[in-house]
This record gives sequence, C-alpha cells and structure tokens, in this order.
Amino acid sequence: MEENNIIAEEAPVMEAPLAVEEPAKAVSNKSVAPEDFDWDAFENEEDYGDKSAVEEQYAQTLSKVQAGEVVEGTVTAINKREVVVNIGYKSEGVIMAPEFRFDGDLQVGDKVEVFVENTEDRKGQLILSRKKARQLRSWDMVNDAFNKDEIVKGYVKTRTKGGMIVDVFGIEAFLPGSQIDVKPIRDYDQFVDTTMDFKIVKINPEFRNVVVSHKALIEAELEAQKSEIIGKLEKGQVLEGTVKNITNYGVFVDLGGVDGLIHITDLSWGRINHPEEVVALDQKINVVILNFDETKKRIALGLKQLTPHPWSALDPDLKVGDKVKGKVVLIADYGAFVEIEPGVEGLIHVSEMSWSPRLRIAQDFLKVGDEVEAQILTLDREEKKMSLGLKQLTPNPWDSIREKYPVGSKHEALVRNVTNFGVFAELEEGVEGLIHTGDLSWTKPAHPSDLVKSGEKIEVVILDFDEANRKLSLGHKQLLPNPWDEIESKYGVGNTIEAAITSIDEKGNAKVALDGIDGVCSAKDLVKEDGSTPAAGETLSFKVVGLRKQAKTATLSHVKTYASPEKKAEKAASESASTDKAVKMINNNVEKTTLGDIYALAALKEKLEKGE
Repeated sequence: MEENNIIAEEAPVMEAPLAVEEPAKAVSNKSVAPEDFDWDAFENEEDYGDKSAVEEQYAQTLSKVQAGEVVEGTVTAINKREVVVNIGYKSEGVIMAPEFRFDGDLQVGDKVEVFVENTEDRKGQLILSRKKARQLRSWDMVNDAFNKDEIVKGYVKTRTKGGMIVDVFGIEAFLPGSQIDVKPIRDYDQFVDTTMDFKIVKINPEFRNVVVSHKALIEAELEAQKSEIIGKLEKGQVLEGTVKNITNYGVFVDLGGVDGLIHITDLSWGRINHPEEVVALDQKINVVILNFDETKKRIALGLKQLTPHPWSALDPDLKVGDKVKGKVVLIADYGAFVEIEPGVEGLIHVSEMSWSPRLRIAQDFLKVGDEVEAQILTLDREEKKMSLGLKQLTPNPWDSIREKYPVGSKHEALVRNVTNFGVFAELEEGVEGLIHTGDLSWTKPAHPSDLVKSGEKIEVVILDFDEANRKLSLGHKQLLPNPWDEIESKYGVGNTIEAAITSIDEKGNAKVALDGIDGVCSAKDLVKEDGSTPAAGETLSFKVVGLRKQAKTATLSHVKTYASPEKKAEKAASESASTDKAVKMINNNVEKTTLGDIYALAALKEKLEKGE
C-alpha cells in the first residue's frame, strides 16, 4: 500500500487545527481543503507558520500507541495474502493473512486485537501481529478457564505419540489418549480435524504446557446420570443390561449410564473357572440388584439369583447312606469337592478316601474332572452342606483282620516309614503294622535305617493286634535264627577267642564282631602287652569277661589274655631267675676285680721296698 494514499486518508483531521499559544510566527487559521493543501509551503513553513506547532496539533489527533502492547483495531482491507488493520495510528498495519486462520469468516469492519511490534520501522510502517496478540490473550484465557473450571472448545490439529495436539485459544495443548473417552480408543485418526469440548486439567506456567481432557466432561455427565439412576434403584429390582467388560473376577454390566458388577460367585450356582463360560461381551442379560452404595456409586448385581437354588430341587428322598455319582470340580489338600448336580456339591475329606491310617493329601487319590461314586455321610439341607466318602464303598480290612492275618502268620510287607523306634510296614491298603526296633534284629542296630529302607519289601510275622485302635504289632527277627542260642556256649565267660576289631570310638572303646552280636572292649582292656593300642580291623585274642543277653552284647578284654594269674606266676618266676643270674654275675665281677687289685698292690709294695 502506497504511503501517500495512507496520508491522504488521514488528512481530514487537519481541517480544524487547534490553537497554539504564543506561536513563534503567525499561523494562518484559514481552512484548506485536503486537495488544496500546499505541502511544499508547509515544509518551507510558508503561510502555515511554525511547522512544529502544526505537527504537535496533528499528533494530538492520533491514538497513543506503544510497542509491546495489545490494542483493538478495525479490518479495513482483506486479500489472499494480507489483512490491513487500522488502530487509529498515523499509519495502518499490514498483517499476513495466515495469522487470521483461527478467526473464522473474517470480514472488513470486524474488530480484532493485534500486538504492536513496532510503531514505525525504517520505512515508517506500523508493524502489527495477530498471532502474538492471540498468544498473549490466549494464555490469559487459558488460565482464566482453568481457574474457573470452564469448558473450552478446541480444534484437534494432529495425532502425536500418546495422544493428540489440540488448539485451544491459539495455544497447542496436549490431549492424552486416555483422556479422549471413557472407553478405550483404537482409532485416534477419527478425531483429527474436529472441534470438541474440553476441560483444562493441568497447566505448567514455567514451560507453558497445557493438558486438556474430553473424558473428564463425559465422566462428569456420567456421574450425574449415575446419581440419578442409583437414586431410583431398589434391592431385588430386575434390570436389563449389556455386558461391557469381562474380567477374571467378574462381569461389568452397563445399566444405561451406570455400571454394575456381577462377581464370579454370583454368575452361576455351580463352579466356573472363568466368567466367559457363562456370558459374552455385548450380550444383553437380565440381572438383579443385590446391593448398592450411593456414596461410592457401586452396584452389586446377581445373575444366578434369577434361577431357583439347586438345593431346592434336590431329590427329597436322598438320605445319608445313599450312593451318588458326581464330578470332581475342586481339589484341596484336605479333600475334594464333588458336584452331584449343577450347584450341589459334597466334600470328600481326605480321611474318607482310604482305610489307610497314613496321612496323605487328596491329590494322591483324585484329580479335577474325575467321575466318582461316593456314599453320603452327612446331609444338611438347611445349611446346604453334604459330606461324602469313598472308602465306605470298599470292605474295611479291619473287620476281618484276625481271619486274614492270624497271630504267628508270615507275610510280605512294604516298608512305608522308618523311625527311631521302629519301622511301619503295610500289609495291604489300610492295614499297617509297626516292627519295633527290638523285633527288627537279634542284634541292637544303631538305627533301624541301618537294616531296612523305605520302599523295600520285608518279611514279617504277626505278633499281636489292637483292633480298637487299629494297631498291629509285627516282627522280623522272629523269622531268623536266634544267635544267642549258640553264643552262650561258644562265647562263654572265661573263654579266649580270636576276633577282629570293627571300630574304635573317640574314647578308645572298641567294638568286636562276634557272629551276629557285638563284643565290647573298653580302652583300658584293649592295650597290647607292649603298651601300644591296636587299630580298627586288627585281629586280636580276647577273653570273654561278661555276657548281657538283654543288651545283646559281650564284654571282652585283651589285657586279660596276657595278664592271667598263671601267666603272672610264670612271669614272676622267670623274672626272679633272671634277677639271681644278674646278681651272681655282678658278684663275680666284683670278686675278680678285688683279687687283681690286691696282687697289683703287693707287687708295687715289694718294688718300693727294694728302692726301685
């Protein structure tokens, strides 16, 4: 736009110039039409008096505008590239058309706010910006809407990672994907290039970040609907709903603006593994109101309650002692639950699965899905409880225990458990007996596990019964020869034997093997004749000094084999003879030495007397 045109449009304001006090030169007060105004004379201060006074009068007719402020202007011209805005200043501002893209259908004469970037550039042009004005005003508007919790309109510009970019008052705000709707969104692109209502939920003044939510508006609307719907609910009321979501623990049903939960236990009278076995997504179902909480907006629903309880339809002639068939639906360590009809279950306790007294778990007998036949042990129709038994369908082996296992009879048994005091052996399922340590071997083992292991077969003999407590005494050593029948004659007290040392303990006491029994030799009786101590595995002569039949041990001594009274007398006599011989030899030596000395001294005396 040419500068002379702009000035020409503003020229009429000079028609009534204000009086200037005490002008330096005479000023003509004549009125001049714009087209007759002599600018050359004005520049040369001819006929028009002082130029500065005229300029001051002209400046007072213009708006006082400063750079950096937002002012309101009027659109005076529009084309594809530019928009001309008049703010009442000495020149108009030209703003690029794209800065008005958010102003809708802009027309000449519309009032708009613009930001004054510069009142006059090097070309004398007024520099304005619609975009910056919007940004300044937008931030104030965003903060105001946030503080007042107002609903704002926004234009969804594009999709971004995790959500959408929304233009709100000219500011790019972030719309998280989780805040678009109350339902999960699979296609974000359907919202691009649309205008929606939003609620500003977060502002970061430092980075000027804005987060908006459309879901918050929906939730607020739903909460209002929930309050209205819940206010009309009554316990026992039957409503139609749509299955909205299925989880492991239950089903969420939409009741027309409010959701209720059917817990998995309220879906069916029978046991189910997952709600999908009963309902499907988007299925229309009738439900009954079980309970609701107006404060927490929670509604508990039921589906199985719409059908009669299976216990009500249970055969009235069914009684204790009857046999029933069913399917194992649940296994626990303590027992198994068997469904004999849909919704009617009985418990088979683990103690009712076998006649065996051994402690076991239900998984040893049954598994889920097994078809079983059982006997009714207890039946309580009011409490809707029933207990069943499996072992009752098989004969109790203890009813004929004496006929099948008479005292003294021999049998093969399976070792089930080995303890410090004995071995438990099973003759058949439900019949177990104890082989006490004393009846396990004729010798005394350190521990029963030294003789037998769990899972092995062992020959036993029936010793005694305790039918009331279902206890059976067994023996094993009774099937073997008693070594003590020969030991007393073979290893009588005073006998001397040759035997090997099997072990020596930390105190020096030794164990000696004696044909199935243990011989014991104390440390003081184990010393050799030369004073040394023998080692394990060494064979020595021992004298039997004691037999203990109850303890199944023999007391031995090696010392007494070389320290008997006869040997002591013989040794003493030998030692006496040796002593006499030694004394005689010493005396002989003393006598010879004395005579020799005498002869030598006599010769020496004779020589001295002769003067030699």
